[in-house]
Amino acid sequence: MKLINTLCQALLLSTALLACSPAETTKTDQTTAAATENVVLRFAVLGDAEPKPEPQFPNMAAAVADINRLATQTKLDFIIGVGDIAHKGTLVQYDNATPVLQQLTLPFYPIMGNEEHGSTVERFMQYANSWNNGKITLDSPSYVLEFDTVALVLASPDHGRDFNDNGISWMLNQLKQLQPKPVLLIVHGAQAGVYPENAEKGIHHPGFADVIAQPNLAAVISGDLHMDMNRVQHSKQLGEVHYLHIPALERTKIPDETQHSAMFRVFSLSSDGLMQVDTYQTGNATALARHAYQFSITQNK
Repeated sequence: MKLINTLCQALLLSTALLACSPAETTKTDQTTAAATENVVLRFAVLGDAEPKPEPQFPNMAAAVADINRLATQTKLDFIIGVGDIAHKGTLVQYDNATPVLQQLTLPFYPIMGNEEHGSTVERFMQYANSWNNGKITLDSPSYVLEFDTVALVLASPDHGRDFNDNGISWMLNQLKQLQPKPVLLIVHGAQAGVYPENAEKGIHHPGFADVIAQPNLAAVISGDLHMDMNRVQHSKQLGEVHYLHIPALERTKIPDETQHSAMFRVFSLSSDGLMQVDTYQTGNATALARHAYQFSITQNK
């Protein structure tokens, strides 16, 4: 695998996706993912951590242990982080999170969140590379993982949780260069309004509408809101794009802070172009049926 600034090529896959019409895009209550022999790509996604007041990461450690165990039982290629690991980007948060993330046995591909922007991009890059113990090297906070059948565009915000003109231009260029290959866009926060539970929070740059309108964008994967999966609509389709929320590991904010269950999500892409999204609560080896979601990555706009 070769990783060069804004373009990563890793784990090349040889199985081509079969075409699937928008009418075949469905939401499902089933937790059974496609059979392992039909899965061409599978990855786990970790949500926000940034614990407070104490810089401790017990739920992230539990998720890491679960993912490592899952990796021994089934195909799992890598892990993604949607940002906000270190509260306010402080050294104590980075330092305490590092030995936890270094326990991951697979490559970890993180992006920045608004909390990391409490410090510098340079600090984030230093720690992001240390989390991988040499398994991969990141040269930029935004980059692309490209496979034969799909590409993941991982876009760190330029400030806070939002983008400037350069960030918007970078995302647009990646999506256009990758056409017609389906793309999953990983950002810290989705555009404002996607999740009515906190409609004002998210990406406000008007140029992001052009990113969403690209014909090969299949889904937006984001965290930021710290939503309780049991009490919100966390997965949905708006227009031709699917939106998948990744729950926070250390604390819940929406709809309130009274209940918290540490969870992570696993994305399994089958050779027929169907993406199965399963949600695991830490300490439970079985995916939660009520939070399963499925969609086609090959729909046309």
